Amino acid sequence: MDLSTTYLGFRLPHPFMPGASPMVDDLDMVRRLEDAGAAAIVMHSLFEEQITGEQLAALHHMDAHAECFPEALSFFPSPAAFRLGPDDYLEQIRRIKAAVRVPVIASLNGVTEGGWLDYARLMQQAGADALELNVYYLATDPEESGAQVEERTVAILRDVKQAVRIPVAVKLSPFFSSLAHFAKRLDEAGVDGLVLFNRFYQPDIDVDALEVTRSLRLSESSELLLRLRWLAILSGRVRAELAVTGGVHTALDAIKAIMTGAHAVQMVSALLERGPDRLRVVRDEVVAWMDEHEYASLDQMRGSMNLLRCPDPKAYERANYVDILQSWHR
Repeated sequence: MDLSTTYLGFRLPHPFMPGASPMVDDLDMVRRLEDAGAAAIVMHSLFEEQITGEQLAALHHMDAHAECFPEALSFFPSPAAFRLGPDDYLEQIRRIKAAVRVPVIASLNGVTEGGWLDYARLMQQAGADALELNVYYLATDPEESGAQVEERTVAILRDVKQAVRIPVAVKLSPFFSSLAHFAKRLDEAGVDGLVLFNRFYQPDIDVDALEVTRSLRLSESSELLLRLRWLAILSGRVRAELAVTGGVHTALDAIKAIMTGAHAVQMVSALLERGPDRLRVVRDEVVAWMDEHEYASLDQMRGSMNLLRCPDPKAYERANYVDILQSWHR
């Protein structure tokens, strides 16, 4: 059974890997992930706020009489909010590279052009084999157009591509007015991979304390459906290789993602809940399913249910919406 795939230019034995999470802060856990068969290690993001905050802090210590810096520093999370500071993050890349034999994908999380791009070069120098740009941005300014939001991300991609020689993926949210067009623009700008999708953690309201509360909820398989639709739409229409993240918990989830076009399958919540061996279990169950259904390779299965090849393309489009509404009965 040939499970091999290509992602970000790497020929991998299979598509299964951990997605970005704090699991990589523990070197023993990283080794356990590799032992469980991880095809690559995806690191969690180094945040632009960390880099900017560190730069402002450095300036503050250089000129303690500059009145603007204490206030400016208060805009950023305290260093304690992050497990790894910028320098620690680079050192962790080196440690992971020394500990495993699989590709290591570092991650930057930011929304603006600027000096933080220097860290893309530093990540490459530290040994990262590829880079994932996590564009976590919520457009709240009514004066900012969708085109401006897109252009910022395209500009960031171009800058990073000029700064490094390693492959670059962009981790997207689904909240773009024309996601297929935007993906095409990123493709034309030279992106090597697209990761679908970033999970926006939704704030809640404490009505008694009058506070915005934060909570972390792990994904469920139901979240995969949105990703399946857009994998199917983009598969075969962009040069970039596609990764799915969010909602993959079972072998059936993974099979659906691959059938709609995924080259890589990233798992996080399932590994946090069940441990790194869940990666091996899902992979083995995919092999058993493929054998039962007489698939000889992953390439044979990939994209078989995308918009270009599936028997009923309208199921991904507006007709599906109409049909479902008409099919409801009490």
